[in-house]
Amino acid sequence: MGITDERHPAIRPRRVAFDWTATPLHWIPDAPVAAHLINYFQILLTTGEKWFVQCVQDAAPHITDPVLRAEIKGFIGQETVHSRSHQGVLEELLARGGLGTGHIIDGALAGLADRAALMSRLARTSPRRFRRRLLFELGAVSAIEHYTAVLGQWIIANDRLDACGADPTMLDLFRWHGAEEIEHRSVVFDVYRALGGGYPLRCLTWAVATGLLVQALIAGTFDLLRRDPSVTGRVTVRRVFRSYRRSVRAGHIVGLGSLLLESRAYLRPSHHPSQVCSTEVALDYLKHSPAARAAGYA
Repeated sequence: MGITDERHPAIRPRRVAFDWTATPLHWIPDAPVAAHLINYFQILLTTGEKWFVQCVQDAAPHITDPVLRAEIKGFIGQETVHSRSHQGVLEELLARGGLGTGHIIDGALAGLADRAALMSRLARTSPRRFRRRLLFELGAVSAIEHYTAVLGQWIIANDRLDACGADPTMLDLFRWHGAEEIEHRSVVFDVYRALGGGYPLRCLTWAVATGLLVQALIAGTFDLLRRDPSVTGRVTVRRVFRSYRRSVRAGHIVGLGSLLLESRAYLRPSHHPSQVCSTEVALDYLKHSPAARAAGYA
């Protein structure tokens, strides 16, 4: 069941905007691997969050708890704004740097259209298969939402990115986004459980989602580096790994190994997202976020 009280106010979208005209392509200075790892994560978020919304919309008619239904509405609103905000990075920053992402986005959107058609057909012809497919997808999204909340708290607290001269607009984008991920971190998990999702399936969907996410991040980072005209020399595994390790040690990105260790909490049988991260930390940042303040939300 969803939880709404003084410490966890109603989830609401904040329709913020960002100006990318002064943001460099390598927005973490002297760290193109770290910057492009996160840039590719933004490509995934642009369409991935549309998928999250589709899954929750498919589940919503089966949810009877009024609190959770209200949280679903807030979740959809927040994720829609997130997707649009990261789309701005792709269209204004990456495209300006010679890194068009249209072919990636078009392919992903076609996949989402196929998925929507399939789920509509299953809902009419095979409710049991529809429910099994939906539960699997909700489990996968729940696992990813765990990571986005953990990463959100990490970047809000990480002043080493400010100290190294990382672009403040990009930092605000990720901190605002991360704060809202913390706000709604329980929604998909609660929807998954409300539809009957159990622990064994939670473990299976975590493994599938995590494996595919790591694979996509690695392949996508190499793709951006190889297409980046400002990256000199050959893009080799050794060079990329050394730069990646330097950025991890400097605290500019989270190591993929460390991120996997965060799954220990998610994989506990008694886990609930309310047990990790802090809504208070998230709301405090949102009071100071330049984008939120400019939009009148702080």
